[in-house]
Amino acid sequence: MTTKNREIEVMNTRITIARMAEEDYISLTDIARHRDTERSDDLVRNWIRNRNTLEFLGIWEQIHNPDFNSVEFDGFRMQAGLNSFTLTPKQWIQRTQARGIVSKAGRYGGTFAHRDIAFEFASWVSVEFKLYLIKEFQRLKEAEQAQLGWDIKRNLANINYRIHTDAIKANLIPPELSGQQVNLVYASEADVLNMALFGMTAKQWRDANPKEKGNIRDQANAAQLVCLANLENLNALFIKEGIEQPERLRKLNRIAIEQMEILTVDRSIKRLEGGAVSVSLDSAN
Repeated sequence: MTTKNREIEVMNTRITIARMAEEDYISLTDIARHRDTERSDDLVRNWIRNRNTLEFLGIWEQIHNPDFNSVEFDGFRMQAGLNSFTLTPKQWIQRTQARGIVSKAGRYGGTFAHRDIAFEFASWVSVEFKLYLIKEFQRLKEAEQAQLGWDIKRNLANINYRIHTDAIKANLIPPELSGQQVNLVYASEADVLNMALFGMTAKQWRDANPKEKGNIRDQANAAQLVCLANLENLNALFIKEGIEQPERLRKLNRIAIEQMEILTVDRSIKRLEGGAVSVSLDSAN
């Protein structure tokens, strides 16, 4: 249920964030350490026994948790405010079947809470800390969304590459070719796309960039990846139509130029060093 934890730093305090049940849960233990590193658990217990806190937790659970035990909650609420009343996160979870707070054991354990509840606790600890916590949390989510968008584009290019290679296999590779010959055909067709979009073959890029990791496509930006996905589909179609490789290269290069001009309008897109998206191949043999 839990994925790898992430961390953010808020006012020189490391805050752990765990993904549980498709939601972000923030460590209350870490937040409490901002105020008192020695008594973090006591701070969480003092907060959870507060009447206002219980009211907030009860409402949150009633909204989000159909299994919430309202009878046990009413019992806690009646005792809240008495000097003799004590409550721990584990007792709250076990007695009410709460989902908003989670108690984790182990090396990376502690008390975690849904971000709604964690922000409320942070406000109780320090209003200033809460504001910085929200800011850093939002920055983390924006970075994750940006990475997700990049991964989607990379996966799109990979999927289309499979369509492209299948078209090569079905239309350009006779059954009697050896494995080495098949690989040569694949490499040749891959470089048709490289030439059309980047103005160079994979080998030419490696020779010009011996210290770079990966290959020419690993260095592509988002606009180039989108264009590459389109070129792969078009080349597969051109292959099925029986268009010879030199003519396909000319067509794909013209399309690449047009698409990149559209994709880079009003944007600052960094091109591959030495790349030649605007190179004309009208004179190619």
